[in-house]
Amino acid sequence: MATQQHADPVDSAPSEEPPELTKGETFEVLRNQRRRYVLHYLKRDDRPVELGDLAQQVAAWEYETTLDGVTSAQRKRVYTTLQQTHLPKMDEAGILRFDSDRGIVEATDRTKDLSIYLEIVPGHEFAWRELYLSLGAVSCALIAAIWLEIYPLTMLSELTWAAIIAVTFTVTATAHIYHERHMRLGHSELPPELNYGSDD
Repeated sequence: MATQQHADPVDSAPSEEPPELTKGETFEVLRNQRRRYVLHYLKRDDRPVELGDLAQQVAAWEYETTLDGVTSAQRKRVYTTLQQTHLPKMDEAGILRFDSDRGIVEATDRTKDLSIYLEIVPGHEFAWRELYLSLGAVSCALIAAIWLEIYPLTMLSELTWAAIIAVTFTVTATAHIYHERHMRLGHSELPPELNYGSDD
């Protein structure tokens, strides 16, 4: 696999920090897969990077191949859209710093602070709120049935049922935490979209 070269930090005069992004603005900027790949790359390694190296890695992820397996046409396609569209938009939002003259991309404090999960990607979301609501409803129904002494629920003691409900919620919450951690951009070597299938 080709070695990625990192460039020197972008030289820029101190500038006023852009206003905080709303959730809607964050979603608008990052709903595009290539932008998420860029953010994932910068969150894994926040050193300045040359646009060419960034385009090579994004193309490798996008076409699910190695750095050496990326064709010149694939790299050029990604390079052009990053240079002309995606990086300027992300730079304007303060999510990264892009020096178009030098072709250098650098993370900002906002890059590190952004917490974006795979749930924003259509087709990969998991309805945790609905799951917890369902568990709560089932638990309430169980408690009511036990209070009314409905058979065969009475075969187990109230303490046993309480333990079952507590363990169920604890296991579900643990799975939720594990899922969010692995769906976070910059958490692993590959972007969450590419890791998603292997986590099932």
